[in-house]
Amino acid sequence: MKAEASISALGLFKTFHKGKQGIEVLKGLDLIVKKGEGVAVIGASGTGKSTLLHLLGGLEKPDSGSISYGDKNICTMKDNNLSEIRNKMIGFVFQFHFLLPEFTAHENVYVPALISSGDMIKAKKAALELLDIVGLAERATHKPGELSGGEQQRVALARALMMSPEILLADEPTGDLDPSTGEMMSELLVKLKKDMGVTMIVATHNHDLARLMDRILLLKGGVLEQHNL
Repeated sequence: MKAEASISALGLFKTFHKGKQGIEVLKGLDLIVKKGEGVAVIGASGTGKSTLLHLLGGLEKPDSGSISYGDKNICTMKDNNLSEIRNKMIGFVFQFHFLLPEFTAHENVYVPALISSGDMIKAKKAALELLDIVGLAERATHKPGELSGGEQQRVALARALMMSPEILLADEPTGDLDPSTGEMMSELLVKLKKDMGVTMIVATHNHDLARLMDRILLLKGGVLEQHNL
């Protein structure tokens, strides 16, 4: 996927149903992100920021519309092909790290390689290199319960980068961190975007993080609009 438009989402509609009541979250949303670009999506709680990232990552499907990575429309893919795309092309970072508590930091990072049945010797080496990049080389053998919240989130970031994804989707990556640790995570995300050339979409309430991205979009009324902070 080397097209100029790394992600193209057109006409996305998404409604959630609670009983007989339908809540329309996205209402014809369009989003085009260039390769290597960093985009922040801001907006009030409940406006659909997480829903948008879930759709972009293939974790949910829109009611209508298309989402393309280069020339690949993930909305029409079979489940096995979509799973391969998610594993190899997309990295996810969530507000809550979702690390496996019985695994060490090192093991948590190379979990995606276990799923893809790749070269495990190479994968384990790459996982250690990623832990070094996020400043946790000395914590590789520690389990999540022995790490601080910020350290756990950095392990989650390293895991998201394990398969050298072209796209990183981050949902409130600093939301569960104290201000100082959140600032460190923000700076790390920007550094990795620059160093690795990864396309990055960050849903956040953190305006300091948003300002570090190339572009800021406000999700309001089910659509995105250009915004300045």
